[in-house]
Amino acid sequence: MEKRQLDLSAYRLDKSRDDLETARINLENNKFSQSINRSYYSIFHAIRALLALDKFDSKKHTGVISFFNKNYIKTGEIEPEFSRMVSDAFDMRKDSDYNDFFIAAREDAQTQLQNAEKLLKRIKKYIDSVIDKEREEDGKEKNSGT
Repeated sequence: MEKRQLDLSAYRLDKSRDDLETARINLENNKFSQSINRSYYSIFHAIRALLALDKFDSKKHTGVISFFNKNYIKTGEIEPEFSRMVSDAFDMRKDSDYNDFFIAAREDAQTQLQNAEKLLKRIKKYIDSVIDKEREEDGKEKNSGT
């Protein structure tokens, strides 16, 4: 894997963590719509961190989500429960940001924050496993003299 891919993935994971922390701060300060927004973006940047390993990105959120579902959920690499979390976060963020009469509830913001935490943790674990596997393969190649 190229260094650029790894660096981009790490950068996006950092963005995801920052958004997660901002979501937490907003929730603690009763800014539920803003918390929902930042929880969604934490999820979105975590997925983009994963997709950096595939050298894939999209200008549209739906493109990123579709690629994730097709290449990670449907293949069994990531558990199906995360697809629902992503879809729910996407829909709730859209409602919260664009529906004039949407009233964000604390419970919704808490659920989105918890889901973002779970997804970030799962994607970080997956990325780490890919990197570890690649290092093992590189070590085997060096030991075999190739």
